[in-house]
Amino acid sequence: MYYVYLIVSEEGKKYIGVTSDLKRRISSHNSLTNKGYTRGKKWKIVYYEAYLSKKDAIIREKRLKQDGRAKYALLKRVSNSLFEA
Repeated sequence: MYYVYLIVSEEGKKYIGVTSDLKRRISSHNSLTNKGYTRGKKWKIVYYEAYLSKKDAIIREKRLKQDGRAKYALLKRVSNSLFEA
């Protein structure tokens, strides 16, 4: 199973990613050893989608990251969850 997920930091920053192990990946985002954009922040998962195909998950992640309408629709769908993160 592959997951496309949306996490939000305490400061309200958002990150979309894809993984095959959601629990491990969220734990990695929250660890101080993580590198990159998510380093040093506390993240909460607010949304995820599950796919059997890795290819389908990657296509969905790219669409959310590149297509403003798709990202806007997702953020609108989870808007109440964003403020509780």
